[in-house]
Amino acid sequence: MHQLDSIYLELEGPVARLLLNRPAKRNAIDQRMWEAIPRLVEQAMAAPNVRALILASSQPGIFCAGADIGEFSTESASADWRALNQAAIRGAQLALARAPKPVIAAIEGDCVGGGCGLALACDIRIASPRSRLGITPAKLGLVYSLHDSKLLVDLVGPGQAKRMLYTGMLLEAAEAYRIGLVEALSDTPLAAAETLAAQIAAASPFSQKGTKSIVQRILDGAVDDDAASAALFDSAFTGPDFAEGVGAFLAKRKPAFNG
Repeated sequence: MHQLDSIYLELEGPVARLLLNRPAKRNAIDQRMWEAIPRLVEQAMAAPNVRALILASSQPGIFCAGADIGEFSTESASADWRALNQAAIRGAQLALARAPKPVIAAIEGDCVGGGCGLALACDIRIASPRSRLGITPAKLGLVYSLHDSKLLVDLVGPGQAKRMLYTGMLLEAAEAYRIGLVEALSDTPLAAAETLAAQIAAASPFSQKGTKSIVQRILDGAVDDDAASAALFDSAFTGPDFAEGVGAFLAKRKPAFNG
């Protein structure tokens, strides 16, 4: 375990866990935590045995209350601090959103503001039926960044995104699921995320990395194949994962992929 007190990474087996660990503040994210996230995500992605990353709380019953408003209220008068804070938040979001391996958010409890932004940057979100989710800049007189707003619009569409952002409302988990803000509900979100991560770990990492790249390009505006995506499709047929997948299918055994 690589400890950074308020946020840390667990590397055990094929599933890494990025754990928010500030329960006294309901895991509110301060500048140091924002700055740590890219380094911890990079460390997880660089571990050869890691096949998926789960973002969760170290303590049950909470996920994240958002950015540390106390810190923001005392520091935000400084233009230099605001620039550092904006860069750190953007870096954390991009690290999760562009991570080459699958990232799952396990949401238990409220998932608000910057915490919801982190969940948006993950590939898949699993929430407790008791969770509430919302993005609250309208309650603070702030404006959500374009990148974060796009993550929300990509999930729920512009109308639902505007409804959430105009009001700063908190959605009950059932409604969040209905509009596509979360992909699944579970009484035990972390256990459900572990099960999904195990299923991911049993499949081809080459396929997953390529799929994540392709989906990201679609979200970034691509509408058709180009030379790079066509080459990616073609290269799979000569790769070791394809050989293993076909061999396992013909032998009626489980494949052992290594990417």
